[in-house]
Amino acid sequence: MRHRVNCWRRLILGAPLLGILAGCAGEMSILDPSGPAARHQFWVWWAMLGVSVVVSLALIALWLYTFRRREQPTRTPREEQRIMLRWVLGGGIALPVVSIVALLVFAAPTGRGMLPLPLAEGEAELIEVVGHQWWWEIRYPGENGEPDVITANRLVMPAGEPVDFRLTSADVIHAFWIPRLGGKRDMVPGRRSTIRLEADVPGVFGAQCAEFCGAQHTAMLLHVEALERDDYDAWLAERRAPPEPSDGFDEARQAFGEHCVACHTVDGFPEQLIVDDVSHDIQGPDLTDIGSRPSLGAGVLPMEEGAIAYWLEHHQTLKPGNRMPPHNHIDIETLQDIGAWLETMEP
Repeated sequence: MRHRVNCWRRLILGAPLLGILAGCAGEMSILDPSGPAARHQFWVWWAMLGVSVVVSLALIALWLYTFRRREQPTRTPREEQRIMLRWVLGGGIALPVVSIVALLVFAAPTGRGMLPLPLAEGEAELIEVVGHQWWWEIRYPGENGEPDVITANRLVMPAGEPVDFRLTSADVIHAFWIPRLGGKRDMVPGRRSTIRLEADVPGVFGAQCAEFCGAQHTAMLLHVEALERDDYDAWLAERRAPPEPSDGFDEARQAFGEHCVACHTVDGFPEQLIVDDVSHDIQGPDLTDIGSRPSLGAGVLPMEEGAIAYWLEHHQTLKPGNRMPPHNHIDIETLQDIGAWLETMEP
């Protein structure tokens, strides 16, 4: 009986520790760095933690010492004032100044490494990222500087080399953050900023908007894939090639032209199917490669058979407040046809 009680006691006491340790791994953990910037931040974090622990222990030791010290002889007011002044100058000014300067010197190279400075050889790959409520638009500039590949909620980058991410926002302030690659940069409407990151090896990383941007801020995830340079170039080439038309979806394409082209685009979509009176103020994601994306709604719904149709029917329930209006005026069969056609949209 006593052994059983001890087991339960260990389990209860260890549960919080297991919960803390669980946050030290995974695709969103800063304690599992996979790039130069992330490693620099990793060591800055440990340095800050170490200094804070030492200072805390010193304060606790001084606090305990005050209970055990012997009675001191009576001091004159001037002596008391001199002692207080030493504590103020040492503990209140010198210690914070030295700590902050040391931390600044130690951490400065971390920030500098994420600046888009000239490289010794060649130029860094450039990828544009635009934040929306609540999804990500990814643009890959072509030879003339204009984006010729556009996707959403899925960022593909080359591994083993620096990449410059040019950031901006289409509506409110967002923040671009890939924890395992390091860095966090605000995305401000009307302004462009650049952050340089690098993935050591190919892999999949999680990213998140790190600035509160509205009701669905926590549901604004970004899927990041780092590929070998050859695989990355092949992926871009596939996306730049004109998509092959899908047979047997004439009614779905017609319905898409009537209901969806006001906000969404698909490369190679026949212009004659676009009704003349719709507005072309594109506000939603480009859907050219939606069938190859790992999720819908910026991480809300896994991509699988029938997922797009389900999203079209229930998107305001799955992600309340998103800017796509309810499709109450479209029958379910039509939504399912559109969803089945969009599932074929793969590079």
